[in-house]
Amino acid sequence: MPLITYIEADGTEHKVDVATDTTLMQGAVNHMIDAIAAECGGAGTCATCHCYVDENWREKITAPSDMEAQMLELVMEPRDNSRLSCQIKVDADMEGMVVRLPEAQY
Repeated sequence: MPLITYIEADGTEHKVDVATDTTLMQGAVNHMIDAIAAECGGAGTCATCHCYVDENWREKITAPSDMEAQMLELVMEPRDNSRLSCQIKVDADMEGMVVRLPEAQY
């Protein structure tokens, strides 16, 4: 299980092991990281699992689908590295990945 670091807007860090073949969202939910609301349960239809993927990792994960890109237009404070954590499947190569969480989910 790769170690993923979730950093909340206030700087609180959560270093957690996330099972491969799950999503970054599910890893946050499983470890009770409240900054990921995950209201739609990972269907990619609510954008309440918005995160910012660390710049060092952007090129190492798959690009957002058209559907995800459309949902990202609805998030508060979008950035170039905004992603829906429910759409990023964890694999063994993600050891050490860092994702930052926004101050609020929409």
